[in-house]
Amino acid sequence: MYITPCSRLSGLIGVNLKRKLVQNVPKCNPIARSLIQLHRRCPSNWLTYQHLNFLKRQYVSKSSSELHQRAIPKQAQVLNIVDERDDSTERQVQRVPAFDPVSPESATPEPPEPPNVKLASQDVAVENSRLSGTIGTPHVETPHVQVETDEAKEARLDRQWKQLKLDVADLPGIYSRLSKIKLTALVVTTAAAGYAMAPVPFDPLTFVVASLGTGLASCAANSINQYFEVPFDSNMNRTKNRPLVRGQISPLHAVTFALACGVPGVTLLTLAVNPLTGLLGALNIFLYTCCYTPLKRLSIANTWVGAVVGAIPPVMGWTAATGCLEPGALLLGALLYSWQFPHFNALSWNLREDYSRGGYRMMSVTHPGLCKRVALRHSLGLVGLSALAPAVDLTTWAFPVVSLPINLYISYLAVRFYHKSDRSNARKLFFCSLWHLPMLLLLALTCKKPRRDADAPAPAAASPADCMVS
Repeated sequence: MYITPCSRLSGLIGVNLKRKLVQNVPKCNPIARSLIQLHRRCPSNWLTYQHLNFLKRQYVSKSSSELHQRAIPKQAQVLNIVDERDDSTERQVQRVPAFDPVSPESATPEPPEPPNVKLASQDVAVENSRLSGTIGTPHVETPHVQVETDEAKEARLDRQWKQLKLDVADLPGIYSRLSKIKLTALVVTTAAAGYAMAPVPFDPLTFVVASLGTGLASCAANSINQYFEVPFDSNMNRTKNRPLVRGQISPLHAVTFALACGVPGVTLLTLAVNPLTGLLGALNIFLYTCCYTPLKRLSIANTWVGAVVGAIPPVMGWTAATGCLEPGALLLGALLYSWQFPHFNALSWNLREDYSRGGYRMMSVTHPGLCKRVALRHSLGLVGLSALAPAVDLTTWAFPVVSLPINLYISYLAVRFYHKSDRSNARKLFFCSLWHLPMLLLLALTCKKPRRDADAPAPAAASPADCMVS
């Protein structure tokens, strides 16, 4: 019988595999026995994966139940009842009666005398009086035993980590804080402004779907950002009350919420709007979670990356309306890009202590001079970008004129912040940026250039021959 080379090779592989399995079986037995013993020593049915390095989080799963998170309780300080170094501690001393040796030549042995109880008690009284500083009646204090009341015990247990208990009624508020609802509202507003500024007819259905998809993508990005920054947010006063820091929800719950927002959001933008808008939404989530978030602890370049993230939503609104990138969309993104530097640099200036405790490398912490210069530079850049709007057919020539007062005012506050960088000037520049952006977008919308085909008659349908010639 002829044996093919393939069957011979497979036979060799099978023999080697069987030999490896036979060799590894004895090594697995001690590991299995140690795991069984560890499980038997554990009084509860919790299994803690302390060496799970996935995303550097610790999860605790309960058999036949949902996923929970549990932390080690804080160790309460144990107070000693009696301090041995305290000189006021009373000691009781009992004198041992003298012992006379009996010689072997002695005659009849005498019965042993009972201990002198009266002498011993007198010695104890004298010793107590000497230690307590009083002579006379012996003063014996009972040892102080600290009795914990029910209220104190309940307060002590409340200060410790306890098993996670989630109330369904609290979920809307937790989700709103997890998604940073105010920041998400700002993102949706800028995307809506980009849609409204596009030179195409307004489609309410596409507008609603694009706004919803953009909002869901922003919720997903903010949730993942908070998931990664739990250890650092706990050191900052501004972020120490976030849901994940306080343990209101588990990390897996937060990641599930992010996926439940991000996947439908990008799907809506891709299928119901257009693929370009969906691509920009996915790109924005990636930049915010995988680039901006880790860069915050590595380099001050995180501010420029974060500015790019904030500049994409108005571009998404434009592409949702037109389906293509045009100079008007890029100019709207440039306006949002420059606006973020006076806004964020002024905010971070008064949060330098917090960012330093959290370990974030911000310009206000590591390069304070550069922080002031960049804020001033981009505040002045808003004037020039507003002047370019008519040149790209985004607005009429009235927009640079009507937007000049608010642009000059924010530039004036940036100059004051540059020359005198105290908390007051930083706060004024920050609050000015809060109303400057909505006002700038509103002025751009009122000065929007009418569509070129609004007053012109509808063009005749082109023939195939004309299309080939063109």
